[in-house]
Amino acid sequence: MYNGNKNIHQFKAGIYSRYKQEWKDVGERRIFARSKWEHYYAIYLDSLRKQGQILDWEHETKEFWFDKIKRGVRSYKPDFLVLHKNGEEEWIEVKGYMDAKSATKIKRMGIYFPNVKLRIVDATWFKANNTALKILVSAYENKKI
Repeated sequence: MYNGNKNIHQFKAGIYSRYKQEWKDVGERRIFARSKWEHYYAIYLDSLRKQGQILDWEHETKEFWFDKIKRGVRSYKPDFLVLHKNGEEEWIEVKGYMDAKSATKIKRMGIYFPNVKLRIVDATWFKANNTALKILVSAYENKKI
């Protein structure tokens, strides 16, 4: 549901979403975070960029079209593009819940774009990095990094 403020969209994206989707400043960028995990992953990528571990990152910059598909899921826009120091591109999808539509998009990416590297960052990654991520996000939000 749109609340009248064009900079903040507050609506339920599905039964699993309790996050207020909104514009967030991350480094020199302004992203529309669709989940808390997406926002936190952007902070993580920005810290990697500042440390020189990656060249850069982008948020929702490209939409991949599945030209032969006439019905259903016809396109897919991954959450992040990571530009590695060796010139490699890696697309990242942050997923809290894998619904049927998301699974179809990811499956079609493999079929239509087999040479595109796509990595899913899900609860397993967030659980494994929970402590370090909490410290990073806290420092970031307190402008210490």
